[in-house]
Amino acid sequence: MPAQPRPGSVAAADPHAGHNMPAATAADPHAGHNMPATPPADPHAGHNMPATAQADPHAGHDMPAAAQSDPHAGHDMAAAAAVPTAPPPAAAFSGPAHAADLVFGPVVMAQAREELREEHGDIKVSKVLIDQAEVKLRDGHDGYAWDAQAWYGGDIDKLWIKTEGEGAFREEVEKAEVQALWSHAIDPWFDLQLGVRHDFRPDPQRTYLVAGVQGLAPYWFEVDGAVFLSNKGDVSARFEGEYDLRITQQLILQPRAEVDLALQDVPEIGIGSGLSSAEIGARLRYEITPQFAPYVGLEYERSFGDTARFARARGEDKGGWSLLLGVRTWF
Repeated sequence: MPAQPRPGSVAAADPHAGHNMPAATAADPHAGHNMPATPPADPHAGHNMPATAQADPHAGHDMPAAAQSDPHAGHDMAAAAAVPTAPPPAAAFSGPAHAADLVFGPVVMAQAREELREEHGDIKVSKVLIDQAEVKLRDGHDGYAWDAQAWYGGDIDKLWIKTEGEGAFREEVEKAEVQALWSHAIDPWFDLQLGVRHDFRPDPQRTYLVAGVQGLAPYWFEVDGAVFLSNKGDVSARFEGEYDLRITQQLILQPRAEVDLALQDVPEIGIGSGLSSAEIGARLRYEITPQFAPYVGLEYERSFGDTARFARARGEDKGGWSLLLGVRTWF
């Protein structure tokens, strides 16, 4: 049997001495240990890590709860102000009518307000419009006629002058009247007109008080209506309407109608009660310039009732057609 090592000998210090061991065993300190076949792939293996550390790169960091979903989380942002929808408070309507008077004095501010009104709201305008200056060609009774008006004033109040009349060549003027009116705007489209009218023809002459309305009706119809009270107490009325139909920028067709009425017979000037006369026609004008436009047209006029009877008594026709040649101008 092999000899027993002595106590304190090398054999006693190495318990494997004498065993049949591979040569590399002594070089590998882990030889004989139960180790995995391959080293772990995770360099943190064996470290004490939170369960979510590998999936979340920020795991273990102190982050606000909303930081990951809101990029502005933690920023000091002012909330958007809500748009007010309520009416102004009652205090906004209190206080003096002209608060600047308390600072600059009422005299100085009254002068400043008057200058502002004159420069921006009291502009004076004027215009002279000769709407009709024409020759009337009719069978055996050629004549002429005019219709013109002028005004001067501001946006609200104006002085308005109107005149119209007609006659036959080589004869006296048959009709001639002039109106002087105060015109006051009652809305953006219509003016109330008050004033006087004087008829120079026919004889005997008459003077009237006038109350009327003139303006622009819907669809751009120009209308003019007035009631007349004469110095003899008789009452009459007149209504006119016209419309500018633009065929081109320079060629314009203007249909026009006029109706006269009377409340009672006035035989001395040839007026009968009721519907006394009417005119309807159309004028086609060509605007060489906006201020100058010659025209041609047709017109039919007729007397009715007692007015027609008075006309026949004077040897006149009760009505008929006329060919019109004229010019329209303004400045």
